[in-house]
Amino acid sequence: MTVSLGEIAARYGCELHGDPDTGVTHVATLSAAGPGSITFLANKSYRPQLGDTQAAAVILSAEDVADCPVAALVSPNPYAVYARVATELHPLYDAGPGIDVRASIGAGCTIPDSCQIAAGAVLEDGVVLGERVGIGPNSVVGRDTSIGDDTRLMANVTIYHGVRIGQRCLVHSGVVIGADGFGIAREEQGWTKVPQVGGVDIADDVEIGANTTIDRGAIDDTVICAGVKLDNQIQIAHNVRVGAHTAMAALVGVSGSTTIGANCLIGGASIVAGHISICDHVMLAAGTGVANSITKPGAYGGWPANVDEIGRWRKNVIRYGQLDEMARRVRKLEKQLRDMSDDP
Repeated sequence: MTVSLGEIAARYGCELHGDPDTGVTHVATLSAAGPGSITFLANKSYRPQLGDTQAAAVILSAEDVADCPVAALVSPNPYAVYARVATELHPLYDAGPGIDVRASIGAGCTIPDSCQIAAGAVLEDGVVLGERVGIGPNSVVGRDTSIGDDTRLMANVTIYHGVRIGQRCLVHSGVVIGADGFGIAREEQGWTKVPQVGGVDIADDVEIGANTTIDRGAIDDTVICAGVKLDNQIQIAHNVRVGAHTAMAALVGVSGSTTIGANCLIGGASIVAGHISICDHVMLAAGTGVANSITKPGAYGGWPANVDEIGRWRKNVIRYGQLDEMARRVRKLEKQLRDMSDDP
């Protein structure tokens, strides 16, 4: 596919500096770009590479355009424009509609002709698919599950029964949606399993990374709201609610019955305790542990015993590394004071 710079500028609201008829066919990094490629500059640490780039065009901000040696597409958000251009130039592979003869389709399924069902896929009874849904190789969709238009499951995805997935979602390999939550009741003789009778409700435009798990609700549903982006290897426990357009990096764990607000950013390997709430517009630094509710928007970091406003937390992290030296200085000062007090 070839797209002209003029088309890109018009489509994504960029100011073009260069020939609108120049065509690009693929994306590349600043340093590796060559003829026919388009690249971007969003991180200032890569700015030294701009002057030597061989790209056909660079997507960048207005402050960098004067130093660009090739055609430039100027945007206040270069990375977002790059994401859209890259999606256009490098679409997901599509083998076309149809049901592979090696797929297994249960009774009472609704499958429009525009859908693609790959080899080894299993659709249990009563599955309802929207238009242009793709089910990857060896993926399993449980009974009475519904999947909205243009959603795609990659290979080896497992969707349990009674799950609802919205439109334009992307579910990567190894994802499990709708497994039982960790519900057990203690008795004298051991543990008794608590039936998990809720479901999972995933709204439109959600992306779920590889090997992420989302448990079904114990009674009410686990809910993932519109536009949420989940990285790889995340655990979402039963009855969690994740607000619209929240993004979580890899290895995050969210315990049961917790509510996370909209437009939050959860750093990698953060841990959120159960039965608490985090309000809208909260950012958690990587590795943060949250044991209590957060009611004020802002950036936070730390461990469960000392989660704090992120500026103060960062200062304290630096000071922690200085404790040994500070202790030496205190001991030296104490000695000097003792010596002074011993003087006649």
